[in-house]
Amino acid sequence: MNEDSKGFRGKMARQGEEALGKVAQELLENPMVSRALAATFEARERATRAQELAMSALNLPSAGDLERLTRRLRSVSQRLETIEDGLDRLEGRIDQLGSTSALDRRLTAIEELLARLEAAVTQQAAAPAAVASEIAPRPRTRQGAARAGGGRRPAQG
Repeated sequence: MNEDSKGFRGKMARQGEEALGKVAQELLENPMVSRALAATFEARERATRAQELAMSALNLPSAGDLERLTRRLRSVSQRLETIEDGLDRLEGRIDQLGSTSALDRRLTAIEELLARLEAAVTQQAAAPAAVASEIAPRPRTRQGAARAGGGRRPAQG
């Protein structure tokens, strides 16, 4: 008897669903019902727009504003997590390099090397000036000029 009632109940449920489906289909095909549904959706959209305008006039956020803000916060949160991950990796690399004293020693060595390079560049810049002064022609005296010309005087005319 229990199985008969389940079968009967199932059959009635199927028939009821089919009947409701047919009624719904006929209602949707009815032009008057279609216009009423369209008008209802249109009125809903107008009410939503009016609500947004009223909220805006009161300087209150609308649901759309809150949703955009939520999306923006998620985006910022994801970017912040990426930055935190990068900082964690950087911290790990610094730990791998050693303690701060090792970094200080390395910086001191770099500073000494830079000082030596600066001295070498200064020395090289001064060297061409010294060489140029040695190579520069000395001013001629009369005797030196006479020797250079072979001791002849220009012919007078």
